[in-house]
Amino acid sequence: MEASLIFDIDGVLRDVSNSYRRALADTVEHFTARDYRPTALDIDQLKAEGLWNNDWEASLELISRFTITRSLPLKISLAQVIEFFQQRYRGTNWNGYIQDEPLIANCQYFQDLTKAGISWGFFSGATRGSASFVLERLNIVDPVLVAMEDAPGKPDPTGLFLVLQQLEQASSFSRKVIYVGDTVADMLTIGQARASNPNYQFWAVGVIPPHVEDSISYGNLLRLKGADLVLDRVLALTPEKIAQLLR
Repeated sequence: MEASLIFDIDGVLRDVSNSYRRALADTVEHFTARDYRPTALDIDQLKAEGLWNNDWEASLELISRFTITRSLPLKISLAQVIEFFQQRYRGTNWNGYIQDEPLIANCQYFQDLTKAGISWGFFSGATRGSASFVLERLNIVDPVLVAMEDAPGKPDPTGLFLVLQQLEQASSFSRKVIYVGDTVADMLTIGQARASNPNYQFWAVGVIPPHVEDSISYGNLLRLKGADLVLDRVLALTPEKIAQLLR
């Protein structure tokens, strides 16, 4: 089958409800002197804006908005936010909240894609260390991966094209490209990719992340922002489903 499949990681391959999102809420609570702890809905509404894929920046933005409502000055820097966030998420020697991330995908899934002649790689807003941590758990060796350190944040499509450049070395590479993500920023990335490079055909597949309670509304939001297909989990994107999407 002619297709190149690129995956986001957080919310697609692993459940970050009790890790990244927990660290984000902890960070906001800490720097607002425990006056405000964002709910899951607060975080979803912020990310629905499509500009806050980076959880460090999202933390600082929520802190900033809270201080504005209280007419308080913002007295912290992004560097301070990152330091506290990473203490919670990464911990010491990767023993923090990152240990509390159930896998959504499995190694067999990627083996089946390869058997179907589909090339695949990863474009994630996670740090390379964090992304590699989960890919190692999936027994994926030497992956094609573009992480936070390698490209501008989504919805900038630069990282997507960097993955495609690496995949071009694969015998199964195709210019029919599917990007699988779980956020508005992921869907907007494909819109920008289409506008910037007509040499590829792009499809956006939205996956409902595990923390979402109203999957219907969330799926409708992803469609509104550009998803060509919405699924309740990444494992539902089988080679047969991919073939249907590309028809």
